[in-house]
Amino acid sequence: MVGMQPSPTPRLSVAPMIDWTDTHCRTFHRICAPSALLYTEMIHANAILKGDRAKLLEKCITQHPVAVQLGGAEASALAGAASICADAGFDEINLNCGCPSDRVQAGRFGACLMHEPNHVADLVSSMRQAVPTSIPVTVKCRLGVDDDNDFEKFLAFIDTVAAAGCTAFTIHARNAWLKGLSPKENREIPPLKYDWAYTLKQLRPALHITLNGGIADLPAVQTHLAKIDGVMLGRAAYHTPYTLHEIDAALSGQSTQTRGALIAAYRPYVEAKLEAGVPLAAMTRHILGVFQGEPGGRKFRQVLSEGAHHKGADWRLVTQALEAQLASASDLYRIR
Repeated sequence: MVGMQPSPTPRLSVAPMIDWTDTHCRTFHRICAPSALLYTEMIHANAILKGDRAKLLEKCITQHPVAVQLGGAEASALAGAASICADAGFDEINLNCGCPSDRVQAGRFGACLMHEPNHVADLVSSMRQAVPTSIPVTVKCRLGVDDDNDFEKFLAFIDTVAAAGCTAFTIHARNAWLKGLSPKENREIPPLKYDWAYTLKQLRPALHITLNGGIADLPAVQTHLAKIDGVMLGRAAYHTPYTLHEIDAALSGQSTQTRGALIAAYRPYVEAKLEAGVPLAAMTRHILGVFQGEPGGRKFRQVLSEGAHHKGADWRLVTQALEAQLASASDLYRIR
């Protein structure tokens, strides 16, 4: 293969999610999961070349290892953006070949690229040449587009792109329907076919294969890791960050911390950003799910959701939310 590169080592990663996995989210996820590979939101290459790249690529040193996911279909733009991201210190450059949104389709990137494996290979080759060999250029893709149900076609896509220098793939193990389904429906309706990823790993053992899609708890993670190299959590990591913490702790052999301890560890970052003018709501929205499914969890979310947008809101509101959660949980136990 051209431009061989080291395979990523983390067995657990957190998916790029537009409007969710910003720098504040990644900082909290790093507290929850010290061993996981974190991703930015998908960023179009042209936005990095022409937009406010300091804001788009904002991160703090504690987030490493962190990958940037790029969108786009022009080799020169992607190569330029990849070079900028490498200079900015990202540990991996990932090309999105799986997003099915209308906006993405209009730009002929995302899942549309699965129709053009040779073009994707050219994109990867251009990006590969633009960054140091120590930085992996990887691809996140689906199994196919619309009613594609041909494993050999999927395998040919992987082989074509791998020959251009990509040795690591994240497989969202379902098809992308470009017509008739919303992005949300595309995450839920097309059936999951984990066996395709398993078979891919068997046939191409030298490739680093990470599995994504419908993975929400430790037993599922352990089942998949017996057959492939890595797992990627999506909305489960965001909506229930304590599950992310439990999974990372189990995989790394570390003890779990309490939910309160995780939130307390977030405090120095939040207070520093408050001093810099970042509103509290921009940071606390990422911790709303910490007590999901726990007694008092609803009260915790309520206090933060209603108060974080107020002018002058600071860490005292988080303390109030924690106290409200504890009081609500205590009341519930007394009722029982």
